[in-house]
Amino acid sequence: MLEPGDRVLVAVSGGKDSLALWDLLLDLGYDADGLYLGLGIEDYSASSGGYARAFAERRGAHLRVVDLPADLGFDIPTGARAAKRAPCSACGLSKRHLFNAAALEGGYAAVATGHNLDDEVAVLYGNVLRWDLAYLGRQQPVLPGGDGFARKVKPLVRLGERETAAYCVLRGIDYVVEECPMAAGNRHLRYKEAMNTIEERSPGTKAAFYFGFLDRVAPLVEATAAEEREDLHPCPSCGSPTVAEVCAFCRLAERARA
Repeated sequence: MLEPGDRVLVAVSGGKDSLALWDLLLDLGYDADGLYLGLGIEDYSASSGGYARAFAERRGAHLRVVDLPADLGFDIPTGARAAKRAPCSACGLSKRHLFNAAALEGGYAAVATGHNLDDEVAVLYGNVLRWDLAYLGRQQPVLPGGDGFARKVKPLVRLGERETAAYCVLRGIDYVVEECPMAAGNRHLRYKEAMNTIEERSPGTKAAFYFGFLDRVAPLVEATAAEEREDLHPCPSCGSPTVAEVCAFCRLAERARA
């Protein structure tokens, strides 16, 4: 995933997974900076940002902060309504765009995210239910850079949520415990609950499902994701790669500001 000495940009949310990942990378000797996005979501954004800042101060690490309302002129609730997207969809779109842009501008070797086994299994479950081959083709723990994309890595995919929570407790890392108030009814959470029920009755199912996919199915669907890249071109507004006339993030931001 990473080479010794790589500069890494860690996507920091203030939650257990991202702070555990940042802590691990720093201890392993990587030049790891954090990037926190203030999404303008009620008191939740202020709280989660506080945990990210406290961790950075404690470790003497550099935390970059992008505040959507102050820096870009809109927040996620407004953007979701204006673009007629589910809040989690608008949030995910904004995070992917801004983390990618920051990594490229800062010359980082990779963006590292704290996605754990539970996250990846829930996403895989949803993509299989819909047989979304393009998304399945991109669901890898390592996505190479190029064509306007920074390299993306998910170092925690072998660990479950309880393990990262236990790590934070043992290391004395405080993190935001509350779920985002806009995540209520999110399909991703329902998929997690379903997989947790199966795991309770058949331990090891999550790992078998996800790593079986990586070993046997992912190589068969990679071509579908690669085909999408053939139609990529720079967004005329921000320069990010897109297959549309204007990238989805710029459309969302424009509608939100309007």
